[in-house]
Amino acid sequence: MTQVPAANRTLGVLLILARSAGPIPAATIARELEIPKSSLYHLLAAMQSKGFVTPISQGQKDNSLWGLGVSAFEVGSAYVRHEPLESRARPILVALINQVATIAPLAAHLGILRGSDTYYLLKESTGRPITVVSEIGVRLPASLTSSGRAMLSHLSAAQIRALFPNSHAFVDRTGKGPKNLARLKEILAKERAQGYASESGSVTLEHSSVAVAVFDHLGEPVAAINIVYRDSTINRSDQQVLLAAVKDSARELTRRLGGRLPSGIKD
Repeated sequence: MTQVPAANRTLGVLLILARSAGPIPAATIARELEIPKSSLYHLLAAMQSKGFVTPISQGQKDNSLWGLGVSAFEVGSAYVRHEPLESRARPILVALINQVATIAPLAAHLGILRGSDTYYLLKESTGRPITVVSEIGVRLPASLTSSGRAMLSHLSAAQIRALFPNSHAFVDRTGKGPKNLARLKEILAKERAQGYASESGSVTLEHSSVAVAVFDHLGEPVAAINIVYRDSTINRSDQQVLLAAVKDSARELTRRLGGRLPSGIKD
């Protein structure tokens, strides 16, 4: 192990940040790794270039705060995806659809983040058909989908900036949905506070969806469960029933994955 000090130090940085309650000063990282500060700054710069760490606040180097970047989040999500996520989510998705099947034609999905996109791993539908673009294997802009925003709302501001660095990162499908970072941040703050995300017509006109995030053992979002429906088939009372069912399903999957809810969210 002593023959690969750079690899050991890189992994050490990731472990320190993963186990911390939040961003921590560079000086603290250097002290815990027992390496010179100058060496740490070179290491952090290299890790930042690959998206594994991100500076949370600037200032003098010793006082700068650092947190995990988007790439570290994707690696963690990939671990959960390698079997437990899909195998444990499938019966929950089936039960969800069976629970609400009499309301209207519906589709339920399990989605994950891949960069700034939502990637759909599973889909279950009611017996009555509903045509949606969110099929298994499809990628859609996370800023437009309820599943994507349910997960994005629990990422740090620095991670959101990294995923959406400029106006070109925002895709317009139907003329609806956020078109810049400021608007996206407003929506995410609201959706984080209410504990779910929703969209109406931003993916497919005359269709809406609601989604709730699924969390890992660190309280980080690793997936989301949603339900999609045609607006003409659902009334306000039905919406509340669907939201409650999606919340219950997402909480159950979090439990089965050994996850925990982040602070501020009630079980």
